Amino acid sequence: MEYKKTTESESGYHHLEKMSVSELLYNINKEDETVASAVKLAIPQITIAVEKIVEKMQAGGRLFYIGAGTSGRLGILDASECEPTFGLPEGIITGVIAGGRKAITAPVEFAEDDITQGWLDLNKFSICNKDIVVGISAGGYTPYVLAALQKCMENKIITVAISCNANSPISKVASHKIEVIVGPEFITGSTRMKSGTAQKMVLNMISSSAMILQGYVENNKMINMALTNNKLIDRAVKIVMEKMQISDYETAKTLLLQNGSLKKLFTK
Repeated sequence: MEYKKTTESESGYHHLEKMSVSELLYNINKEDETVASAVKLAIPQITIAVEKIVEKMQAGGRLFYIGAGTSGRLGILDASECEPTFGLPEGIITGVIAGGRKAITAPVEFAEDDITQGWLDLNKFSICNKDIVVGISAGGYTPYVLAALQKCMENKIITVAISCNANSPISKVASHKIEVIVGPEFITGSTRMKSGTAQKMVLNMISSSAMILQGYVENNKMINMALTNNKLIDRAVKIVMEKMQISDYETAKTLLLQNGSLKKLFTK
């Protein structure tokens, strides 16, 4: 299949500056409605990736996301949310972004074009072939990500490539590919829009499924979430009340806090 940069193709909408606010919003929403269908088509690819990720993590490996710009920020977002949501120790899922911590909130010029820094950034975590690396690039040709995945391949590290173009360069250098073809963006080339939404959906699916399959969810409840704020404590107390058939809120809360987590309490 020919590689075509559909993420950079001309938008199907013209003279955006002449649209009313409601026209802009309805048209953006119309395009967004197509994203879930594109993700659905990629589920067979996502399935293979999740199975490999779970296999590596259950064997003691770690999961790394690596990307630049929006893609890098989405990887960091997903990784950072897994720790409180599932009570993961720090470092089990890590996001790496071109340009380092500064790039999380501000652009770092030409960071995505550096063909050596991606591998150097991964090596700061002593990465090895027990781990698995997910490269994220909307167009599928970001040099920072592409070169990092190539070095992973040379070092026998399993990789997954997430992109929004068919037969993209990062797909060719990864062990497994996920290609979500969302088509041209509403604003030509603005991959923070549909492509970014697609990547966020895929990352949600990957991390949530991987955690469920490793026992971090019971029935439909997060049983190992970190008790780091009142909202999470309240949610956990209500789970205790339901599961242990305790009618008194304060009794359930005391029992929870004495044990420190739902999982410890429920596995006694």
